[in-house]
Amino acid sequence: MDKYDVIVVGAGVTGLLSALVLAKHGKKVLILEKSKHVGGNCNSYVVDGFQVDTGAHAITHLIEGPLKRLMESYFDYLPVFEDYGDYFIRTDKRLMKVPSNIKEFVTFDVLPKMDRLVLSQAVTKALTYRTFGMDLSKQSVYEFLPKNLSQDTYDFANTISYFLTGKDMKHTSAQRVLEGSAFLRDSVDPDQLENILKTDDNSSDSNEDDNKDKVLQNLIPFNLHTSLQTRLNKVSHPLTTLGRLATNKVSYSQGYPRKGLKSLLNAILYSLPKTVEIMVENPVRKILVEDGVAKGVIADDIYLADLVIHTGFAKDLPRLIDDLPSSYVKELEGIVQTKSLTIWLGLDTTMEAFNYIGSEIWFKEKPYWAMPISNYDSSLAPEGKQLVGFSFIVDQDKGERSEIKKAYETIYNAIPNIEDHVEMKHEQIIIPEKAAITINGNFADIRTPVRNLYLAGTDTDRRSMGITRAAYSVIEMLRILTTDGNLHRRGEKNSSP
Repeated sequence: MDKYDVIVVGAGVTGLLSALVLAKHGKKVLILEKSKHVGGNCNSYVVDGFQVDTGAHAITHLIEGPLKRLMESYFDYLPVFEDYGDYFIRTDKRLMKVPSNIKEFVTFDVLPKMDRLVLSQAVTKALTYRTFGMDLSKQSVYEFLPKNLSQDTYDFANTISYFLTGKDMKHTSAQRVLEGSAFLRDSVDPDQLENILKTDDNSSDSNEDDNKDKVLQNLIPFNLHTSLQTRLNKVSHPLTTLGRLATNKVSYSQGYPRKGLKSLLNAILYSLPKTVEIMVENPVRKILVEDGVAKGVIADDIYLADLVIHTGFAKDLPRLIDDLPSSYVKELEGIVQTKSLTIWLGLDTTMEAFNYIGSEIWFKEKPYWAMPISNYDSSLAPEGKQLVGFSFIVDQDKGERSEIKKAYETIYNAIPNIEDHVEMKHEQIIIPEKAAITINGNFADIRTPVRNLYLAGTDTDRRSMGITRAAYSVIEMLRILTTDGNLHRRGEKNSSP
């Protein structure tokens, strides 16, 4: 039996990022993936000539966020990130930019004037509490809202809550809404990360596989597109959180990768050292534990390792390990998940209704979040055509077919005449986050009760969403592995823990 330094369970974006960083710290890594494909929700594929992503995505925190820090420290190449653009609200009559500060919100006439005034006061109050250190994580958005608001205003608040947490305003905390528009510093500060990443100048890999040249042809050099870089260059001295609310002109530093999500996935795969081995269609059936210490896994064979990193659903852990503490199992059972539906429509022309860069929100009836992704890169659709993704939260009390039918009805009602131009339809139902950020929902710790068994993924970190949250968890895992003596600085001699 081969012995590995690390076995990573799961080849989603968290698993691949985990393998990448650990391998570049000198570890021999095996990744085991149960499905045919790697990348999880960070992937793209072609349907009838249109390249769809696995769910609609915006890559956030590109100024100084966790993904940027991982890319700068571990990636060999990075896709070009186009400026994400703006957020819009679609109404029956028009498309209107979502306000980014109190001054803009007061003139946001999608909602009644009186509602806007009292909401502005409520948001200012909540942010003041947050600025002075009060924890609003257990107070719902609904509790914080003034009463006697119009139904449109409640629907608007509900929609914002849905797309930040996957749950309605009664299960979404006021703190989550505040944090959803601001970057919070990592628990690993830049000096600590620099210490972890410190390298020996002679330790870089010089022997690359010949086929990497072929992969490189599908990748874009490490940089940001000029349109996004220009915006980022304007950010010099960030405002305080309270000041930003009133006069915010700071970019949210969001981008969309040219060539779609597969370009980000390709960059990760290209950057993996030769010491990483990937096995697909090989589900882990058991994690081997002896005397409270993880020793490896059972899949199609027995694989041994000094460390096991589980990046699948933390809720699945009791199925893979016998005799976990009952209190820990109960904690994992408290993780809340949601499902999302994305409908991709390939249009036979570029419609005036989608003549923008960014995304739109429809907040009446069945709320959606939509992105015309071929506006970022025309190659994602056949020439002269357009690709738009519409994402919905799935009501799990209703059947999936019923939810899909209602979603199409909503799209066709919100955008008149779109049905006449649809030539491709494609539906995806996925779990966008392994854990939803709700008032009473749990998150798993990266450390487990089993020594040398760690977790990583979007059910171990509450910050941000999607790929950005996965990157947060990987950086946090690096910190904990270093603290536990299981990770050496790059360039240091590696030894088994």
